[in-house]
Amino acid sequence: MTDFLTDYGVLIALLCAGAAVIYGAVVTQRLLAKSPGNDRMREISGAVQEGAKAYLNRQYTIIALVAIPLAVLLLIVQDIFVAIGFLLGGALSGAAGYIGMNLSVRANARVAEAARGGVPPALDVAFKGGSVTGLLVVGLALLGVAAYFGILVLADKTDKEAVDALIGLGFGGSLISVFARLGGGIFTKAADVGADLVGKVEAGIPEDDPRNPAVIADNVGDNVGDCAGMAADLFETYAVTSVAVMLLGVLTFGEDFSREVALYPLVIGGVAIIASILGALSVRTNTERVEGALYRGLIVSGVISAAAFYPITSWMMSDALNLGVLDPESALAGASVADLWLCALIGIVVTAGLFIITDYYTSTRFRPVRVIAQSSVTGHATNIIQGLAQGFQATAAPAILIALAILAANELAGIYGIGIAVMAQLSLTGLIVALDAFGPITDNAGGVAEMAELPEDVRNVTDPLDAVGNTTKAVTKGYAIGSAALAALVLFNAFEIELFEEGGEGFLFSIADPAVLIGLLIGGLMVYLFSAFAIEAVGRAGGSVVEQVRKQFRERPGIMEGTEKPDYGETVGIVTAAAQREMILPSLIPIVIPVIVGLLSIEALGGLLIGVIVVGLFMAVSMTAGGGAWDNAKKLIEDGAFGGKGSEAHAASVTGDTVGDPYKDTAGPAINPMIKVANIVAILIIPLVV
Repeated sequence: MTDFLTDYGVLIALLCAGAAVIYGAVVTQRLLAKSPGNDRMREISGAVQEGAKAYLNRQYTIIALVAIPLAVLLLIVQDIFVAIGFLLGGALSGAAGYIGMNLSVRANARVAEAARGGVPPALDVAFKGGSVTGLLVVGLALLGVAAYFGILVLADKTDKEAVDALIGLGFGGSLISVFARLGGGIFTKAADVGADLVGKVEAGIPEDDPRNPAVIADNVGDNVGDCAGMAADLFETYAVTSVAVMLLGVLTFGEDFSREVALYPLVIGGVAIIASILGALSVRTNTERVEGALYRGLIVSGVISAAAFYPITSWMMSDALNLGVLDPESALAGASVADLWLCALIGIVVTAGLFIITDYYTSTRFRPVRVIAQSSVTGHATNIIQGLAQGFQATAAPAILIALAILAANELAGIYGIGIAVMAQLSLTGLIVALDAFGPITDNAGGVAEMAELPEDVRNVTDPLDAVGNTTKAVTKGYAIGSAALAALVLFNAFEIELFEEGGEGFLFSIADPAVLIGLLIGGLMVYLFSAFAIEAVGRAGGSVVEQVRKQFRERPGIMEGTEKPDYGETVGIVTAAAQREMILPSLIPIVIPVIVGLLSIEALGGLLIGVIVVGLFMAVSMTAGGGAWDNAKKLIEDGAFGGKGSEAHAASVTGDTVGDPYKDTAGPAINPMIKVANIVAILIIPLVV
């Protein structure tokens, strides 16, 4: 069996990846066959589709202009195989986001129409729409990594040379991810801020009111930010982590077992895709318990994956572990198949833990959100103070959980064990992205129902689904950040090993070295500077939207009276232009600064990577958890708590949510790919700096 998996491991991975793509195609066909509702619903959905497509087309054009010179540089610094991998990774990452978004913007009207029949049919359409994006992310990522590895091996490249070329593929996915997260985040939050401040606060009209000129832009933003952005983010994390674990395995076990250890993470990922498909098919409900139905799919996938990991580990890794090829002083020496399997279980436990922790800090059921809502009674300032405090506090439990996971996996199998834990954690990516994409689909469905003036019983279905979607979006961000931190640790170790392989034996990254300390400070600076640029961008773009909405209300009094339609396209155009312009400068930070620092000092570059990982983790968690708590505190008040809609507490909560929006949907999530881009760039420039 070992020989079979060794010889056909690439084929197994490709077949499993193909199953994900087939699932996406079949489900897409079935969803598009469902009714999109009446003419007004189709018109609204069509406007969202048009805006999202125009935005992504423009975004990918700009990314291509950046990618071409980077590919040329990789050709010079590395070789043609790395450059081709870079272009392949970018193309697949972009395709995953684009295809998923394309279905998402078509599912919204279909969910609203299905809601006429109650929660079960609406949930089925919304989740199935999200599951297409999720399965495509892992399917295309595994397809790209496995296929390119197989092609390189057939071209007589050694396993080490093939894995080195795959680092370029990871970099391509990372580049798309940074731009998608930043651009999509700026778009969605600028539109959201404009729609809320002028619509809700100044004009006193409900959310998703068709009289609001920013309402279509707001719905477009949900898709390009939370759907396409998250897809690109986790595509990149999945691909980068797979390649990093492959690289660690090849470098750790040597040439005799390089093929087994290179294919091991790919077969793990492939089996987990089958588990994710089974988990997605198990999501259904005959009751109002939406969260339970969604999380059942995740649990089913996790249990099947955990059970399958042991025989795969035994078949593929037993010889490499038992035949004495490891350095006796290696932390992996003496590790058994059971130890590696336990490392995989640790990854699954971390996923569950991050879900529970993030849910606690962002759900209306628990104290943190309720405390923020209560603080809104005494004004805007106390809402902001309490929200910041809860965001900072939310960093403690994830940090402790990740630290314990690193400690346990390292004790079992060293840094390679940590890599296996991260790979197992990412085995659930398909369903995680499905849960995240569920959010914008249900949010847009509520918007379609409101703008199309559907009966109240439809909103009574879409609103609870939207509330669950807000929670799933928050918890998936916590998962993405946790996986990014662990993946970055594996990447940093790969950087150290590659540095040693290239002749950098004398480099030690000790804080007692002034150069390392300088690098640490610069790494922390990068995170804060990146976040500042992202938040400022939302502020500037949001200000443009506010002025545009005010102008339309002022110049077209018939809008508020319902006798004149607002110009939605003008607002979409303003936000699109602003987002594209504003995303470029911060996106270059994790590319340019590591290159400059690396050329000056390798020790400083190592310190920079450590600083980015540590500061980035805490900044990202505090922003996403705090922003999610602010958002749900507002929703808690809108549901009737502490005075309800129109009260002073509601006005204060809208301010808090407006501050939290660029935190949780722009700067915080974009830190994830930024961390990994910096680490990948460091690996790629090793030939220049040694």
